[in-house]
Amino acid sequence: MPRGKRKKDESQLVVGEPDGQLSETPSKLDISTLETWLWDAACAIRGATDAPKFKDFILPLIFYKRLSDVFDDELAEKVEEFGDEEIAREVIREDHQDALQNGRKGIVRFYIPHEYRWDAIRNHPADGTLGQFLTAVMRGDVQQEKPGITGLNPDLQGVLDVRDFNERQSGQRVLDDDRLSALIEVISRHRLGLKDVEPDVLGQAYEYLLRKFAEGQGQSAGEFLTPPEVGWLIAGLIDAEPYSEAYDPTCGSARLLIKIRLRFEREHPDQLSRRPRLFGQELNPTTYAIAKMNMILHDYADARLAIGDTFLNPGLGAYSGLRRFDYVVANPMWNQDNYTPTFYENDAWKRFEAGAPPKSSADWGWVQHIFAALKEGGRAAIVLDTGAVSRGSGSKSSNKEKTIRQAFIDHDWIEGVILLPENLFYNTTAPGIILLLHRDKPESRKQQFLLVNASNYFVKEKPKNRLTDEGIAIASEVYHAWETRDKLSRVVTLDEAKEADYNLSPSQFVDVSEKTVHRPIAEILQDLEQAKQTREKADEELAAVLAKLGLK
Repeated sequence: MPRGKRKKDESQLVVGEPDGQLSETPSKLDISTLETWLWDAACAIRGATDAPKFKDFILPLIFYKRLSDVFDDELAEKVEEFGDEEIAREVIREDHQDALQNGRKGIVRFYIPHEYRWDAIRNHPADGTLGQFLTAVMRGDVQQEKPGITGLNPDLQGVLDVRDFNERQSGQRVLDDDRLSALIEVISRHRLGLKDVEPDVLGQAYEYLLRKFAEGQGQSAGEFLTPPEVGWLIAGLIDAEPYSEAYDPTCGSARLLIKIRLRFEREHPDQLSRRPRLFGQELNPTTYAIAKMNMILHDYADARLAIGDTFLNPGLGAYSGLRRFDYVVANPMWNQDNYTPTFYENDAWKRFEAGAPPKSSADWGWVQHIFAALKEGGRAAIVLDTGAVSRGSGSKSSNKEKTIRQAFIDHDWIEGVILLPENLFYNTTAPGIILLLHRDKPESRKQQFLLVNASNYFVKEKPKNRLTDEGIAIASEVYHAWETRDKLSRVVTLDEAKEADYNLSPSQFVDVSEKTVHRPIAEILQDLEQAKQTREKADEELAAVLAKLGLK
C-alpha cells in the first residue's frame, strides 16, 4: 500500500487512503469510525494468518499506537513548559529512570524513546527487516544490548512482548513485510492521543474487534468474549459500593471487571477517588495481555491481574489463605472436563467442601471457588450453562452437581438465577443463566430465591441475538426490588425449592408464554345462537323502517 506524505501535524489527517493522499478527519473519534478502522486493519492481513492469530498482531499494534500518541501529547506539554524539546526529552528520561528505581509514578505514563516512536515504525522500510525491527522495539535488541519498550516499562511485560512480528512457520513469515506494512499504514490513519479518543470508546472498539474474531471462530470464541450486554447486566446487578474490591477468576479480556468500574463512575461521577479496585486472573497469555491493555487504556493502573490456572494456583492469594473480595464476577468456560475428583479432594485452599463436581463439568467447582473468594456479605454473579441449576433434579439416581447445589440452597448461599435469551454466546446457542450468590443475605431475603425469566428480551441479529437494553434494565430493577412480577420473576421459598427437588431453573417457575384459553363447545354454540337472534331482530327492525319510508 502506498504511503502518504506526512505533515508536521497529523492529528486532523487520515493517512493511507487508497490513492496515498491525505484527508481530513474529526478531532474526536466515535465508536462507528473506530469499528470501521479496526475492521479495515483486520482485512489488511486477512488470509495471511487465521483469525485467532491476526487479533494477536493487530491489538498490540493499536495499543502501542495509543501509548506512542499519548507520550507525544505528554511530551508536548513538557516542551511547552520548558520551551525546548531536547530539554523536555531529557527531563522525562531522567524522571522515568528515577521513578523506576524508587517505585513511584513518573511524569509520563510510559516512556517511549525517540527512536521507538510510532513514526519510526511507520517509516521503516518494508525490505524484509520490518518485522525484526518491530519485535526489537517491543522486546529489545539482544545483539546491540538495547532494551525494548517492555524493558524500559516493566508494566508492559507480558503485554507487548507476546507476539513475534518476525514469526516463521515452515520457513515462511507468518506475516510478511508487505502485509505488516499495510497493517501499520491502516493503523496510522488516526491519532489515539488523550484528546483524540475517550478510553472506553477505544475499549468498545477492542470489544467490537474481539466480537468480529469470535464470529469466525465459532465454538472457541467463548473462551475470551462475553457479550457486552450481559456484562452491563452483571454490572447493574452488582452495583458496586465505594472502596470495594471486585474479582474475576477467569477474566479474559477484563471487560466484565471494567464494566463494574465504568458503571460506578457513571453513577457516582463525584466519587472517582472511591471507585472499586479490580482484580483478575487469566490462563491464556495472549488474552491476559489484552486484559492488561484494556486496563491501561482506561488508566486503571491500580488494577491487579495475575496469569495462570486459577483452580491450580490462585494468583491473588493472601498470606493467610485465599484472598477474598466484596464482589466476584465470572464467565468460566462451561462444562470443563479437565479436573479430576482427586484434585478437588486434595485442594490446599479447602474450596470444595460442598463436594467434588463430576469430571464432565467443573461448573460447580467454579461456583465453590467463587464463593470461597467472597468476603462476609459479599456477592457474586456467575454466567453458567442452564443445566447447572437443574441437572440431577427429578432423578432417583445420585448426581454430584445436584448434591452441591442442594448444599448451596440449604445453606442459603444462592440469591437468585436469571435465565438469559438463547443464542447470545459464541460458543453455544444455549441460553445460559446468571447465578447470583450472597454470603450472608439480608434478613428480608433469607430462605428465598429470586428467579427471573428474561428469555424474551432479545433482538435477532446476525450471527447472534442481542440482549436488549430493556431486558438489562428490567432484570436489574426486579432483582434490586426483590419482587414477583407476572411473566418476569418469582420469589421462591426454600420449601418450594425443596419441593422442586432443588431445581432452580427460572423457566420451571416463571411462564412467559402467551396462554391460549379454550372455551367449552356448548358455550361457543350458545353465543353463536344469541348472535344469530340479535342479527335477525336487527334485520326485522331495519325492514320496518324501510317500509315506512316506502323503500321496500
